[in-house]
This record gives sequence, structure tokens and C-alpha cells, in this order.
Amino acid sequence: MILPTKHLSPERSIISVSSEILELVDSRSTVSSIWSSLQNKHKASLRFSDVPYDWFILALDFLYMVGAIDERNGLIQKVKSNAA
Repeated sequence: MILPTKHLSPERSIISVSSEILELVDSRSTVSSIWSSLQNKHKASLRFSDVPYDWFILALDFLYMVGAIDERNGLIQKVKSNAA
């Protein structure tokens, strides 16, 4: 589910969906604006396998659990790493 398998295509894995979402997050992102941007990105690229909303939420959860995003005052923000 997180990684692609024999039965799960790479485009549908949580890690792939998470990377797409992370590219769309900016300083003023809400959950609904990210969802809308992801849908528009898929329509523009003519992808046949749209990401269902539950997979989108799982990908957001994954990004939060690994410390890549955070929520502040209803906005989703990328977490700045302190690594040099």
C-alpha cells in the first residue's frame, strides 16, 4: 500500500501520491486547495487512474507522520528540515 507491489501500480502507491502532494504544497495551502490542484494536475496530464479521496487523505497522513508537512491554523505547510 505504501510502496508499489505486484498488485499495486506505482502511480497508486501512497509514496507516489505523497510525492505529488508535496510538490503542490505552498505557504497558503488548505486540504481542499491541494485536493483541487491534484485533480487538475491529473486532468491536465490525462492520467487514467485518478487518486480517490481516501488515498489522498492517507497520503496526507503519511506526509504528516514522516514529518514532511504540518498543519497550522487550517493551513498545510512543508516542514523545513534542519539538516545541512
